[in-house]
Amino acid sequence: MRFEENYAVFLKSHLAQRSGERRGRLERGHAHAESQFLRNVWWPLHGDFEGLHPEYEVRDWRGRSYFADFAWLPGDGELKLLFEIKGYAAHVRDMDRQKYCHELNRETFLHAMGYQVISFAYDDVEQRPELCINLLRMVFSRYHPERAPVSRGLLAEKELIRLAVQLARPIRPVDVERHFELNHKTAVLMLQRVTAKGWMKPVHRGKGERIVCYELARGVMDYL
Repeated sequence: MRFEENYAVFLKSHLAQRSGERRGRLERGHAHAESQFLRNVWWPLHGDFEGLHPEYEVRDWRGRSYFADFAWLPGDGELKLLFEIKGYAAHVRDMDRQKYCHELNRETFLHAMGYQVISFAYDDVEQRPELCINLLRMVFSRYHPERAPVSRGLLAEKELIRLAVQLARPIRPVDVERHFELNHKTAVLMLQRVTAKGWMKPVHRGKGERIVCYELARGVMDYL
C-alpha cells in the first residue's frame, strides 16, 4: 500500500484503541506538522508504522500527562524513542521562562525514565526533509540493531564515516589512527577503501601530488 493508505489505517487503528482524553488528544493534537513528519521523513526512511505511537502519553515528574508527538517502541522494551516536531512560534517565540524550565526538566525526567527525546524543527521537516532523514538514520544506526548480519569491516567503515561527521572537517589518517588505535598503514587503507566506494574524496596538497586528508562525498549519509 502507498503512504496515504497506510497512514489512514495507522490513525484509524490508534483511534480505535483509545477513549476519553487520550482519544481526544489524538484527534486534536495530530495535525499538519505530525502528518508531514510521517510523510516526508518517517515513511521514506522506514516504510511502515510498526512500533510507532502518535500522541503518546507519559507522566512527568509532577504526575501530569505529557503527550509526545510520537513514540517509537519497537517491542524489545530496551529502545524507547520520543519524537517532537517543534514549530518556532509554539516552542520559541511564545515560550516564557516557566514553560522553558518545565520543558528542560521534562526532557531530563524522560531521560531518567529511559526515554530518548529527539526533536525536529517543523521548517526542516517541511523544507529540508532529507536532512531529517539523514539525522534519523544516524540515530537508528546507533540504537537499532542491524536487521542482517554485517561484516566487521563494513561496521568499521560506517564508524569511520560517523567519525568524519563528528569532526565536521576533512579527516586525516592520524584521526583514524587515534580513534581506532591502528597503525598508520592500516588507517590509510581504511580511508582508501571508503574512498573507492565513493563515500569520501581525497584532498590533495599543492599540485595534487600528495593526499593529506579526506572529505565526505555528497550523499554519503545515505549509507549510514
